[in-house]
Parts: sequence; structure tokens; C-alpha cells
Amino acid sequence: MDLTDALDCLPTEETPSVPADWLVQDVESVATVSRARGDEAPGVVLSNGLVRRVLRLAPDAATIAFDNLITGASILRAACPEARITVNGTDFNVGGLLGQPEFGFLRPEWLADMSADPAAFHCTGFTHGPTQEPFAWKRKRYSANGTWPAAGVRLTLHFIPPDSAAGLAGLELAVIYELYDGIPALCKWFELRNRTDAPVRVDAFAGEVLALVDHETSVGDQDRWSYPLLHVETDYAFHGMSPADADVTTCWLADPHYTSQVNYLLTAPLLLETRPPIGPGLEVPAGESFSSFRSFIIALDSTDRERRGLSLRRFYRTVAPWVTENPILMHVRHADSESVRAAIDQCADVGFEMVIMTFGSGFDAETEDPETIARMRELADYAHSRGVELGGYSLLASRAVSEAEDVIDPQTGERGHAIFGNSPCLGSTWGQDYLRRVRNFFEATGLDILEHDGSYPGDVCASTAHSGHRDLADSQWSQWRSIIELYHWCRSSGIYLNVPDWYFLNGSNKTGMGYREVNWSLPRDRQILLGRQNIYDGTWEKSPSMGWMFVPLVEYHGGGEAATLEPLSEHLDDYAAHLAQNFGAGVQACYRGPRLYDTEATRDVVAEWVAFYKRHREILDSDVIHVRRPDARDVDCLLHVNPRLPTRALAMVHNPLDEPVYRKLRLPLYYSGIDQVALVQEREGKLVRHWLTRDHNITVHLAMEPRSATWFVIRDAGDPT
Repeated sequence: MDLTDALDCLPTEETPSVPADWLVQDVESVATVSRARGDEAPGVVLSNGLVRRVLRLAPDAATIAFDNLITGASILRAACPEARITVNGTDFNVGGLLGQPEFGFLRPEWLADMSADPAAFHCTGFTHGPTQEPFAWKRKRYSANGTWPAAGVRLTLHFIPPDSAAGLAGLELAVIYELYDGIPALCKWFELRNRTDAPVRVDAFAGEVLALVDHETSVGDQDRWSYPLLHVETDYAFHGMSPADADVTTCWLADPHYTSQVNYLLTAPLLLETRPPIGPGLEVPAGESFSSFRSFIIALDSTDRERRGLSLRRFYRTVAPWVTENPILMHVRHADSESVRAAIDQCADVGFEMVIMTFGSGFDAETEDPETIARMRELADYAHSRGVELGGYSLLASRAVSEAEDVIDPQTGERGHAIFGNSPCLGSTWGQDYLRRVRNFFEATGLDILEHDGSYPGDVCASTAHSGHRDLADSQWSQWRSIIELYHWCRSSGIYLNVPDWYFLNGSNKTGMGYREVNWSLPRDRQILLGRQNIYDGTWEKSPSMGWMFVPLVEYHGGGEAATLEPLSEHLDDYAAHLAQNFGAGVQACYRGPRLYDTEATRDVVAEWVAFYKRHREILDSDVIHVRRPDARDVDCLLHVNPRLPTRALAMVHNPLDEPVYRKLRLPLYYSGIDQVALVQEREGKLVRHWLTRDHNITVHLAMEPRSATWFVIRDAGDPT
């Protein structure tokens, strides 16, 4: 089917309606692929009522419009190639249009006079359909009701090399776009298929190339720039507990074509490219293919920190819905059968759902010893019989294996200069064997969780003797592929993944909320307040289920008796404070010790807070609004909101003071979806009606004992009871 016929089969684009607030109400429009109209034709339009991207297809493919329909703002100022790729040492644009007379803006009527780049890969057509899952997700435990794959549409543009590209005839390149229902987010990547009769090398690439509108003007240079209202992220991410820490691919570059910009030296960062920092440097054999990483762009509609965070959290829940799995877990200190069985029994007794044989416990996920595997299989079966999941800890990076197996620094030619000092190379024989042994161990034992500490952090390796990579150029890409293949397998097998690095888009469930480990050696009261600060600060970009906290039941990093909860019954108030602030925030902590309780009174306190969390689980796992940060000077508060639940909000309030508090507290309910009257219930007390102010606030009255916590359950008076 030629291009004209293919376009004629598409519906004509409809004018989008003004969207509701997508963070409060469901968006009526779904993602569509349609035919462009007017000066934008011939082309295709990806739109979901929140964002709109137009790709002109003749004389070649190029994005000619990218619009934020929430704000009505244009994101794009110029046409660019759809990607860039270096093959066998030669740089190529993928699509693109030449002849734009002004790069500060793009008038639709200019398009008719623009031409194709004869040296670029040329678009030959397109296909479209629904989104497809990049890997399988086995649902094995409680999670929110997210669809997988995320509902939406997929558009694929097909390209071939230019006639001038010697030896590349038969190479096929597909640029793939996915747009999702209900969120202003678009995903893009490419796949290269080698149908030549010889291998080709993919030396470098840029998966997304966009000339973006000015967000900040400065005649002179400056150290820090403000970027357009976009969140840009790829799944090529590692070594970090936040998207910013883990980002190695987002590049804001100067655009030399934009000669009319305000910046005198033309150095304003107004050209966005997503590209790996090195490589990939991969050889693609004849008949095989290469897939780039996936670039995600989320159009933001505000500079407000809370609203930006809500947008990002919705994005993760949509494209990586396994992050909503949030099992209640314990870290048992010893991996012998007696200790593990005792921990399983206590967890089952009070309602905990998972036991992790922690670091230093003696658990070994690398072993191939038949007796150990049989013992672990028996323990897993016992845990399952008690309704508890079981797994353990494995350390990958930040350890030395050998001179032959560790990553080699390209500057010194020696090991010992990795991100964590020493780290094994996943492309070495040891690294490949490690991945095989871990996978075989989990298959053989039926364990349910891998806590993978020191995951692959992005180390490069200059060795030319490792079987899993050729040299420095392909070392990062090859190691990343090796680790995500393990994580994809875990996700498809229902194995829960605690990974202290940003691997959410490749299958991990949870990372650290963000805390300094040695702080757990501080006196107990300081641990409690600092922990609550960590939760408050860690949930701006992460949903509660995405970050773990820590509760050292036994001494950790020193500190002596003043820092230690054991014996638990002798420090029950402090233990209860940990339980209250973690469960009240919807955050699961690593309760590390030999037991969860030592007396019946201790057991009752643990069971009480577990029951509280399970009773309110849906709302506690929902978004948080940051009402007041803990500072030990007044009450602090997190507000959980979800306009799609019968319980629209739950406010968790803590009084850290040594004196009672009697005061009013304002609760912002806009994101709860309540419009007029709220029904508010403190703890299990009576329902009280509160009329919302014009800015969607209510005021509750606090009467709190010293060092105590309370909560308010909030419903919409207009909802059916």
C-alpha cells in the first residue's frame, strides 16, 4: 500500500475538546492515530487530548508539531530528524526536512517548500496498532488495577538507508512511537534490522531529537538554565534513587541553526537529544536486529512542585504498574532454617507478607549446592503454606572478584576505579556466570523476591578479553542489556525486585526512599524524626510503594543501647512510632532483626498497625500531598488522595513535641476530587461535615497528646454511602 492509500485509511483528525484536569478527573479522549489536515498534510497525528504530535511524511518524515493541549502551548520550534545513528563509522540522520527559513518558530505554510535530506535514511511508509508489552508481567500479589501494557496506540515509521550509503542496502530501520491513554506521555525508540549479508556496527545514536521552544532567555552564558516544561527520561538508567540521579541520556545542546536566538554566542540549550554517554558500539550480525533504549517525554503543565510530582508518579504507575506492588516485608538476620521459619511464623501471625533473608544473613543466591537449594525450596514451600513470600539478598557491584573479571578503567588500564571502587564486569565470564547462577537458583527454589544490592551502576570496561563485550565502546551497553534481561525474567516470573537503582522502567518494584544508613546509629528519637523527613522528601517523585524505609530492630552501624529497639518490649513507644509513620505513609520498611515481637504486648502493637494499613491500603498506597514537612517544631502531615476511591483522602498527622497540641490544620483537598462537602472522621470517631473553601481546603481541629499520631479519613458527602 502506498503512502497516500495508507493515509486515506486513517480517520481525519478531530479537534480535541478542552481536557479536564487529568490529575483529578478521567480524560474522555483516548490515544488515536489520525490523518493530518491542511498544511500539516500529508502526515499522521498522535493525540490523546493532552498532547499532540504531528509527523509529516512527505517529502520525508519529520515532527512538525508537538503541542501541550493542557496549556495550549507549542513545544516545538523547528523540524529535526526523527533520530540520528552512526553505522560503520558514518553518521546518518533518520528522516528530517531541509530548508526551514527561521528556527525560532515553524509556520505550517513553509512545509510545502521544504525538502528531504538526500543523505538521510528515508521514510517508506508506516503501520499502526495498539501498544505492546516490552516484557511480561506476572501478577502474583496485590497491586493497583493498572493495565499492562499501558493502553494506547503505536505508530511505526519505516526507513531505508540513502542510496549513497555503501554496503547498507537491505538495512531496515523502524522508528516506533507509543502514546498512552489518559497521561500526557509519549514513548519513542527505534529498531534496526540487518538484512544485508554482512555485520554492521551501531557506533552511536540519538533516539529522540527535538528543537524545543525557548523557556528562558539570556544574552550571556550562565551555569544553570531553566528547561522547557517537560520531563525527559529513558529506560537506559542506573545508579540512582531518583530519575535525575540515574539520568545519563538526556542532553540539552546548543542549536547552531537557531541564529535568531537572544543568546549572543548561540549556546542556549534548546536542542534536546537522548543518547547513551558511550557506544553502544555493537556489531549486529546479518539477519539480526538492534533495539535502542526507550525515550519517554512527559508534557508538564505547571512549575508547581507538587503538580509536577503528581504527573511523574502517575506516569510510573501507568507505564510501570508493578511499582504499585507494596508487600509488607521483614528482613531476617540469619538464613538458617530455624531462624527463617521463626520469622515466617511471626510474619504470618501479625499479617506481614514477605520475608527477606538480609545482607549478612548467610543467604547465597549464587550457590549451586544441591543441599542448599533443596533447603531453600523447602523453606519457600513452608512460607507459601503460611501465606508468606520468601526471598533474599544478593550483592553484585561494589565488590572485587579478580583482576581478570573486574571492570577495567580506560584511563589507568587497571581495576579499582569503578563507580563503587571495585566491581565485576557483567561481560566477563564471572559476570555471565553470576547471572546464570542467580536465575537458576530462583527457578530451582521457587523463591519470590530478589533484593539486588549494588545493581549494575553503569561502569564501563576497557578489557578486550571479556566474552560478553568486545571493548570499551560496547561495554556499558552490553552490561546494561545483561542486567535488564535478568530483571525482565524476574518480572515475567513474578519475582519481586528490590533494587537500589532506578530500574523501574525495566521491571524493578522498589528502590530506597532515600536515607543515610549511618543515621540509624543515632538515638531512637532522632531516627524517628529523620525517617519521617526522609519519607516526606522521598515522595515528591516516588509513590509510597516505590521507596523502602529502614527500621533497625537490632543495633545497626553502632550507636549502642540508645539507638537500638531490641528488646522491643522495652522500647515499645519508639517501635510503635516507626510503625505508625511507615504504615501511615503507605511506605514499607525493612524491619531488620531476628523477630518482629518479643511479648504479647509487642505483638499487639505490630498487628494493630498492620491491620490499620490493610484496612486503608488503597488510599495509603495512593498519591501524597505534602502538607507540612517534619521539623520537630510543630505537627507534620502527609495527605493521601485518590479521587477514584470511596475514601478520597487520608491525612496522617504526627505531633513530635513533648507537649500536647491544640490547634487547627488546613488540609488541601483539590486532588481528592471533592468539590463541595467532605465527611471527615478522625480515627474511628464520628463523621463531621466540612464545607470546602473556594480553593478546596478544609480545616480540622487537632487535640493531640505529646509524641503521638492521628489520622483523618475523608470522603465526599456527595458519594453514595
